[in-house]
Amino acid sequence: MIAYLSGVVREIREHSAVIVAGGVGYEVQCPSSTLGKLTAGETAELNTRFVVREDAQLLFGFHDADSVRIFDLLTSVSGVGPKLALALLSAMPVSALAAGVLGGDVKLLSSVSGVGKKTAERLVLELQGKVPEHLAAPAAGAGGVKAARVTTTAGRDAVDALLALGFREAQVRATVAELLAAEPDLNADQLIRRSLGRLR
Repeated sequence: MIAYLSGVVREIREHSAVIVAGGVGYEVQCPSSTLGKLTAGETAELNTRFVVREDAQLLFGFHDADSVRIFDLLTSVSGVGPKLALALLSAMPVSALAAGVLGGDVKLLSSVSGVGKKTAERLVLELQGKVPEHLAAPAAGAGGVKAARVTTTAGRDAVDALLALGFREAQVRATVAELLAAEPDLNADQLIRRSLGRLR
Protein backbone atom coordinates (compact mmCIF):
# COMPACT_ATOMS: atom_id res chain seq x y z
CA MET A 1 0.00 0.00 0.00
CA ILE A 2 1.29 3.44 -0.96
CA ALA A 3 -0.39 5.76 1.57
CA TYR A 4 1.60 8.95 1.06
CA LEU A 5 3.63 10.59 -1.68
CA SER A 6 5.87 13.65 -1.51
CA GLY A 7 7.70 15.02 -4.52
CA VAL A 8 7.98 17.72 -7.15
CA VAL A 9 5.08 18.28 -9.54
CA ARG A 10 6.47 17.71 -13.02
CA GLU A 11 3.24 17.96 -14.99
CA ILE A 12 -0.45 18.61 -14.40
CA ARG A 13 -2.82 16.82 -16.77
CA GLU A 14 -6.58 16.88 -17.21
CA HIS A 15 -7.34 14.31 -14.51
CA SER A 16 -3.92 13.54 -13.07
CA ALA A 17 -0.52 14.89 -12.14
CA VAL A 18 2.99 13.51 -12.52
CA ILE A 19 4.90 13.67 -9.23
CA VAL A 20 8.65 12.99 -9.24
CA ALA A 21 9.92 11.32 -6.07
CA GLY A 22 13.27 9.57 -5.73
CA GLY A 23 13.96 9.97 -9.43
CA VAL A 24 10.72 8.20 -10.40
CA GLY A 25 7.72 9.93 -11.96
CA TYR A 26 4.39 8.73 -10.55
CA GLU A 27 1.16 9.46 -12.41
CA VAL A 28 -1.41 10.22 -9.73
CA GLN A 29 -5.14 10.42 -10.51
CA CYS A 30 -6.60 13.33 -8.53
CA PRO A 31 -9.96 15.06 -8.02
CA SER A 32 -10.20 18.58 -9.42
CA SER A 33 -10.01 20.07 -5.92
CA THR A 34 -6.56 18.52 -5.46
CA LEU A 35 -5.32 19.36 -8.96
CA GLY A 36 -6.30 22.98 -8.34
CA LYS A 37 -3.88 23.14 -5.41
CA LEU A 38 -0.88 21.80 -7.35
CA THR A 39 1.69 23.94 -9.15
CA ALA A 40 4.22 22.59 -11.65
CA GLY A 41 7.75 22.81 -10.30
CA GLU A 42 6.68 22.94 -6.66
CA THR A 43 6.67 20.23 -4.01
CA ALA A 44 3.41 18.43 -3.31
CA GLU A 45 2.37 16.14 -0.48
CA LEU A 46 -0.53 13.81 -1.18
CA ASN A 47 -2.43 11.16 0.73
CA THR A 48 -2.74 8.24 -1.67
CA ARG A 49 -4.55 5.02 -2.42
CA PHE A 50 -2.97 2.35 -4.64
CA VAL A 51 -5.45 0.25 -6.63
CA VAL A 52 -4.33 -2.92 -8.41
CA ARG A 53 -6.49 -4.38 -11.18
CA GLU A 54 -5.90 -7.11 -13.73
CA ASP A 55 -5.21 -4.57 -16.46
CA ALA A 56 -3.71 -1.66 -14.52
CA GLN A 57 -2.08 -0.36 -11.36
CA LEU A 58 -3.50 3.04 -10.44
CA LEU A 59 -2.44 5.60 -7.86
CA PHE A 60 -4.99 8.10 -6.56
CA GLY A 61 -3.96 11.21 -4.64
CA PHE A 62 -5.75 13.66 -2.35
CA HIS A 63 -4.68 16.85 -0.61
CA ASP A 64 -6.56 16.11 2.62
CA ALA A 65 -7.53 13.19 4.84
CA ASP A 66 -11.28 13.83 4.51
CA SER A 67 -11.13 13.24 0.76
CA VAL A 68 -9.37 9.92 1.34
CA ARG A 69 -12.01 8.89 3.89
CA ILE A 70 -14.86 9.65 1.48
CA PHE A 71 -13.00 7.93 -1.38
CA ASP A 72 -12.64 4.77 0.72
CA LEU A 73 -16.33 4.84 1.63
CA LEU A 74 -17.47 5.44 -1.94
CA THR A 75 -15.39 2.58 -3.32
CA SER A 76 -16.83 0.25 -0.68
CA VAL A 77 -20.23 0.54 -2.38
CA SER A 78 -21.04 -2.22 -4.86
CA GLY A 79 -20.71 -0.99 -8.44
CA VAL A 80 -18.68 2.10 -7.53
CA GLY A 81 -15.09 1.94 -8.72
CA PRO A 82 -12.25 4.35 -7.98
CA LYS A 83 -12.78 6.42 -11.13
CA LEU A 84 -16.46 6.99 -10.37
CA ALA A 85 -15.55 7.89 -6.79
CA LEU A 86 -13.05 10.38 -8.19
CA ALA A 87 -15.74 11.86 -10.44
CA LEU A 88 -17.97 12.42 -7.41
CA LEU A 89 -15.14 14.10 -5.50
CA SER A 90 -14.36 16.28 -8.52
CA ALA A 91 -17.98 17.35 -8.87
CA MET A 92 -18.43 18.86 -5.40
CA PRO A 93 -16.65 19.56 -2.10
CA VAL A 94 -16.34 16.72 0.42
CA SER A 95 -18.80 18.47 2.75
CA ALA A 96 -21.47 18.72 0.04
CA LEU A 97 -20.94 15.10 -1.01
CA ALA A 98 -21.15 13.86 2.58
CA ALA A 99 -24.24 15.97 3.24
CA GLY A 100 -25.83 14.66 0.04
CA VAL A 101 -25.33 11.06 1.13
CA LEU A 102 -26.49 11.68 4.70
CA GLY A 103 -29.49 13.67 3.47
CA GLY A 104 -30.46 11.09 0.86
CA ASP A 105 -30.15 13.65 -1.94
CA VAL A 106 -30.38 11.27 -4.90
CA LYS A 107 -30.94 14.16 -7.32
CA LEU A 108 -27.66 15.81 -6.35
CA LEU A 109 -25.65 12.60 -6.53
CA SER A 110 -27.15 11.52 -9.86
CA SER A 111 -26.32 14.93 -11.39
CA VAL A 112 -22.69 13.79 -11.55
CA SER A 113 -21.62 12.35 -14.90
CA GLY A 114 -21.59 8.54 -14.76
CA VAL A 115 -23.83 8.30 -11.69
CA GLY A 116 -27.30 7.06 -12.54
CA LYS A 117 -30.32 7.14 -10.27
CA LYS A 118 -29.86 3.52 -9.16
CA THR A 119 -26.21 4.09 -8.29
CA ALA A 120 -27.12 7.24 -6.36
CA GLU A 121 -29.79 5.34 -4.43
CA ARG A 122 -27.27 2.58 -3.67
CA LEU A 123 -24.78 5.15 -2.37
CA VAL A 124 -27.38 6.53 0.01
CA LEU A 125 -28.54 3.08 1.12
CA GLU A 126 -25.13 1.51 1.69
CA LEU A 127 -23.42 4.53 3.24
CA GLN A 128 -26.13 5.52 5.70
CA GLY A 129 -24.57 5.36 9.15
CA LYS A 130 -21.07 5.02 7.70
CA VAL A 131 -20.32 8.59 6.62
CA PRO A 132 -19.07 10.52 9.68
CA GLU A 133 -21.34 13.49 10.32
CA HIS A 134 -18.37 15.81 10.85
CA LEU A 135 -17.49 15.47 7.16
CA ALA A 136 -20.74 17.25 6.32
CA ALA A 137 -20.33 19.84 9.08
CA PRO A 138 -19.07 22.75 6.91
CA ALA A 139 -22.03 22.37 4.57
CA ALA A 140 -24.53 21.58 7.31
CA GLY A 141 -23.67 24.78 9.13
CA ALA A 142 -24.82 26.74 6.11
CA GLY A 143 -27.84 24.67 5.25
CA GLY A 144 -26.53 21.30 4.15
CA VAL A 145 -25.78 20.84 0.48
CA LYS A 146 -27.12 24.32 -0.15
CA ALA A 147 -23.68 25.58 0.92
CA ALA A 148 -22.75 25.04 -2.72
CA ARG A 149 -25.45 27.54 -3.77
CA VAL A 150 -24.08 30.62 -5.53
CA THR A 151 -25.72 33.88 -4.44
CA THR A 152 -23.56 36.73 -5.81
CA THR A 153 -24.25 38.31 -9.19
CA ALA A 154 -20.71 37.54 -10.39
CA GLY A 155 -21.11 33.96 -9.24
CA ARG A 156 -24.42 33.49 -11.02
CA ASP A 157 -23.01 35.01 -14.22
CA ALA A 158 -20.02 32.67 -14.04
CA VAL A 159 -22.27 29.65 -13.46
CA ASP A 160 -24.46 30.56 -16.44
CA ALA A 161 -21.42 30.97 -18.70
CA LEU A 162 -19.89 27.65 -17.61
CA LEU A 163 -23.18 25.80 -18.03
CA ALA A 164 -23.42 27.20 -21.56
CA LEU A 165 -20.05 25.56 -22.25
CA GLY A 166 -21.54 22.18 -21.38
CA PHE A 167 -20.17 21.52 -17.89
CA ARG A 168 -22.29 19.63 -15.34
CA GLU A 169 -24.35 21.88 -13.07
CA ALA A 170 -23.39 20.22 -9.77
CA GLN A 171 -19.69 20.45 -10.59
CA VAL A 172 -19.96 24.05 -11.81
CA ARG A 173 -21.86 25.29 -8.76
CA ALA A 174 -19.55 23.51 -6.33
CA THR A 175 -16.44 24.90 -8.04
CA VAL A 176 -17.71 28.49 -8.20
CA ALA A 177 -18.95 28.33 -4.60
CA GLU A 178 -15.58 27.05 -3.42
CA LEU A 179 -13.74 29.86 -5.24
CA LEU A 180 -16.07 32.49 -3.79
CA ALA A 181 -15.69 31.07 -0.30
CA ALA A 182 -11.93 31.60 -0.57
CA GLU A 183 -12.09 34.96 -2.40
CA PRO A 184 -15.54 36.62 -2.19
CA ASP A 185 -14.52 39.63 -4.33
CA LEU A 186 -13.72 37.69 -7.51
CA ASN A 187 -15.57 39.02 -10.56
CA ALA A 188 -17.31 36.87 -13.15
CA ASP A 189 -14.36 36.78 -15.58
CA GLN A 190 -11.96 35.71 -12.84
CA LEU A 191 -14.38 33.04 -11.64
CA ILE A 192 -14.80 31.67 -15.16
CA ARG A 193 -11.04 31.51 -15.83
CA ARG A 194 -10.24 29.84 -12.51
CA SER A 195 -13.17 27.45 -12.79
CA LEU A 196 -12.07 26.37 -16.26
CA GLY A 197 -8.67 25.49 -14.82
CA ARG A 198 -10.34 23.12 -12.37
CA LEU A 199 -13.12 21.75 -14.56
CA ARG A 200 -11.03 20.80 -17.59
